[in-house]
Formats: sequence, structure tokens, C-alpha cells
Amino acid sequence: MVKAKIAVNGYGTIGKRVADAVRAQDDMEIIGISKTKPNYEAAVAHQLGYDIYAPAANLGAFEKAGMPAAGTIEEMVEKADLVVDCTPGGVGEGNKSLYEKAGVKAIWQGGEDHSLAGFSFNAICNYEQAVGRDLVRVVSCNTTALCRAIYPIDKELGVKKVRVILARRATDPNDVKKGPINAIVPDPIKLPSHHGPDVKSVLPQINITSAALKIPTTLMHVHTVNMEVDKDCTVDEVKNIFGSQPRIRFVGQGMSSTAEIMEFARDMKRPRNDMWENCIWPESITVGDKEIYFFQAVHQESIVVPENIDAIRAMMELESDGAKSIEKTNKAIGLYNK
Repeated sequence: MVKAKIAVNGYGTIGKRVADAVRAQDDMEIIGISKTKPNYEAAVAHQLGYDIYAPAANLGAFEKAGMPAAGTIEEMVEKADLVVDCTPGGVGEGNKSLYEKAGVKAIWQGGEDHSLAGFSFNAICNYEQAVGRDLVRVVSCNTTALCRAIYPIDKELGVKKVRVILARRATDPNDVKKGPINAIVPDPIKLPSHHGPDVKSVLPQINITSAALKIPTTLMHVHTVNMEVDKDCTVDEVKNIFGSQPRIRFVGQGMSSTAEIMEFARDMKRPRNDMWENCIWPESITVGDKEIYFFQAVHQESIVVPENIDAIRAMMELESDGAKSIEKTNKAIGLYNK
């Protein structure tokens, strides 16, 4: 089997996870990752055996730090079949010309606008439409979770309207520069938040509105979701729909908070305590008058990682069937939710 050659441009919170997930697959391989500075993340990448590529002006700094770069970022891109751009939001847009010049396929993350790639991806919703594409955007953590939950309900019951309130973590655990640390911040104050319109970039038929708050925690986001549906349904029917999904996990057994979900991930020996699945509290599922309510928790550092792998597989035409790709990705990274 000829493996697809994948480069990861940006080895931060998402990039390092995507690199490890690519390495776990048998139909693709990492040919390099990029870092701008020889910091602790670069040192770990070096220890893990990744070829590091850097800006030409910083090659000397990597040499001096004892982790000589394999070349420039431009050279990395030239060697790849596809680049997963995991640079900070707003930065990736400036890399588009680099990828086009090199004639490589590219994936961006949810921090970039839909218009950059012209196609926003979620594996359960539109995998087949991504097959063979050159440019794709994997939607953000919150949008990923909402799409995973809305799509199967719409398919089985028909969704008339979605309302969601997102309690967003203030920042990631390793970020010491952001907050708040003692406040709750409507973000944005002007409604709706961007999350509803972003869902429509994947599921244009869905009528959805959203509001978001930033809260002083780093662990996970929590969504309060309300869906109006076309058909009468029961709690058990909704549970069965969610329970059939490969990337939705019911969290119970006394897990009543995001802290306990993260401890559960540690106890399962997940890499970096990652929870790639939507975490839905089954006790929260409530049904009445053709309306569904539930809570779900979203691990912002990892939920998009398997989506990136499936996007690679679709774009590189390694698998035409989305369900088969999801199963293959899940098995390779150790995502077992049943």
C-alpha cells in the first residue's frame, strides 16, 4: 500500500494530536511537522522522532537547541501530498498561496472562515462530498459536536429548530495568557454567536440559533441543546439514536461534571486525557411536545482530531465510504464508546 504523505503545519494543541493520529493509521504517514521556535513542544516532537521543519530564518535556532530542523516549511510542503494546517486561527489563510504554489491538498481548522476552503467538513454529515477535494475546512470543536448530535436526529425525526447555549471554557489548560479567571463573559454580547451559522456551513437545511458564554474553566465546553422535531418521540428513542452514533458517548456512573469526565479519560489511559466523543448525559435527555432537551460536554482539545483523519482519507480518496473511514479511524486511535 502506498501511504498518503501528510505534513502538519503547526504543532500546537491540535497539530500534535493530529500528527499522532495520522501516525496511528496504516494508510497515511507523517513526513514532517512545523514549529516556528525550538520550544518544549518542538523538543517533544524531536524526541518522538518527527522531522521538524521551520522558517528559514529560524533554522539556526533549532540547530543551537540540539534539534536540527529537517528543512524549511516550504520544503516540507513540497514533500507532502496533503498539508493539515493547524496554525492559530487567522494565520492559516496566509498559507493558502504556499499550498497552491506547491500543488498540494490542504485542510484548515475551524478558526478559519468557511470561504477559505469553500467546503466545511464533518465526517458523519458530509464525508462523501469531500472525496477527492483539494481544499477542506474541518469545523471547530463546538460545531463538530453540534453537527454530530443534530444530524442523526434530523435524519430520524426531522429537525424544525435548534436552540443552543454554549458555556465555553475560557482557554486551553496550557494557555497562561487568556481568561477570564473570575468572570462570566457573554461572548459575543450581540446575538447570535457564530456557532449556529457555522453549523449551517455543514448542514444548511438546519434552522439554528446560538448564544455563548465564556466561563473560568479550561477543561471542556458544555452545551444546553433544545431541538424542535417533526415527529413525536420518546426519551428511549432519542437515546437509541444517540447510542447508535460512533462518536457519541453517554456519560453516567456518577459523572456529573466535566472534571469527572476528564478523570474518566485519564483512568481509561487516553492519550493526553483526550475525549474525542460528544459526551452526553443520558439523564439530561428530556422529551415533550415534539421538543428534545439535553446537555453535552465537548473536549475542545481533541474532538476535531478524528475528523481531520477522515477528511484526509476522503480527500486522498483512500476510502469512499464515510462509515468505513470513521470505523477505521476510531479503531486506530482507540476510540471505543460502547
